Amino acid sequence: MQTSPAGPSEGPSSPPPGGPTGSAVGVPPTRWRAIVDDLAGRGVTGEPTAVSVRSVTWNDGALGCPEPGVAYTQAMVDGLQVIVEVAGRRYDYRFGRSDTPRLCEHPGPVSSSSDR
Repeated sequence: MQTSPAGPSEGPSSPPPGGPTGSAVGVPPTRWRAIVDDLAGRGVTGEPTAVSVRSVTWNDGALGCPEPGVAYTQAMVDGLQVIVEVAGRRYDYRFGRSDTPRLCEHPGPVSSSSDR
């Protein structure tokens, strides 16, 4: 797969409804590689393209994507939201402090996030 870590030349005019706010940034190479590897592990073929890349401060360890029955740290977490597209389908990846991505398949409401 070819990579496109620099981010889009034109992003959405505003974040998705209920989504975090943040500053547009590029994707660090280690995090882009982690996304590409995760997609490949899911059987997704094709070239991913960055649609939206934002530096975000998440409200807690769920990174704006809580899973039922899972407990998360209740502290602010600096991270990154990377939305990529492959063959017309979008994938919403979240990062906290580590380089391990979390694919957010069912984003929950975000009560508040702050720009960095």
